[in-house]
Amino acid sequence: MTVIDKPAGMTSHDVVNQLRRHFGEKRIGHAGTLDPDATGVLVVAVGNATRLMRFLSGCDKSYVGEIVLGSSTSTLDSAGEVLATHDMSGVTLEQARALAAEHLTGDIMQIPPMVSALKVDGRRLHELAREGIEVERAARAVTISRFELDATDDPMVLRATVDCSTGTYIRSLADDLGRLLGGGAHLRNLRRTRVGRYTLEQAQPPHEATLVPVETAVAHLPAVTVDGPTTDLIAHGRLLPPWPGDGPWAVFGEDGDLLAVYERFHVQQAKPVVVLVGAESGQSS
Repeated sequence: MTVIDKPAGMTSHDVVNQLRRHFGEKRIGHAGTLDPDATGVLVVAVGNATRLMRFLSGCDKSYVGEIVLGSSTSTLDSAGEVLATHDMSGVTLEQARALAAEHLTGDIMQIPPMVSALKVDGRRLHELAREGIEVERAARAVTISRFELDATDDPMVLRATVDCSTGTYIRSLADDLGRLLGGGAHLRNLRRTRVGRYTLEQAQPPHEATLVPVETAVAHLPAVTVDGPTTDLIAHGRLLPPWPGDGPWAVFGEDGDLLAVYERFHVQQAKPVVVLVGAESGQSS
């Protein structure tokens, strides 16, 4: 695993390609796409660690960015074409905070923007948007645990700090807030500061990337340690009696190495979903 501080101007796929060259490894994947203009934490799995990415896909995330009041854009951020302007000189920080708390915090329904990477009928929305096609998108439930707004030197720009569930579109929060305030708004300078347990303090530029222990990808799962004979069973993909709790469980050997991730199969059985130990499974960070 490695934690990247993605620069502006690179796509997440650009980062993956650079890291393939950097590490000399073809098996690389990232958890959670960042738009080209956005910066910040991009968690990347390298080698065998790519098999653990599913356990990062549901992690919550944190962002900071700026919401520009008074103009709506085609992409809901500063990269798009300005579609409309609004006189919002009378808007106060207190009004924005109140509306954000009432309507855009907690469990909310959010319609994915047309410029997102979400697929509809096998096509990514941003691909359709580039062709001038707009399709119906179903609203999705997301959770916004924090949506704080602060003043900046520009009265038409608010600094936003957001903690949210996976699948949340920060640009949509900006657009929705502008509408609630009786005008329009768009997002700029988005920076992701956290993905699960991974933060900016750990992040490195792509060209300086180093590996972090693979077990950090499953640090949020209940951990169990097994003995040598059980390690042999795990290496052969055997079913085991479940451990306390509902699972999934991160299973470690006596030497502290991550062996596998198991999940409950039946009341009296747990099955392996990822096995990292064995003749063909060698570990990689």
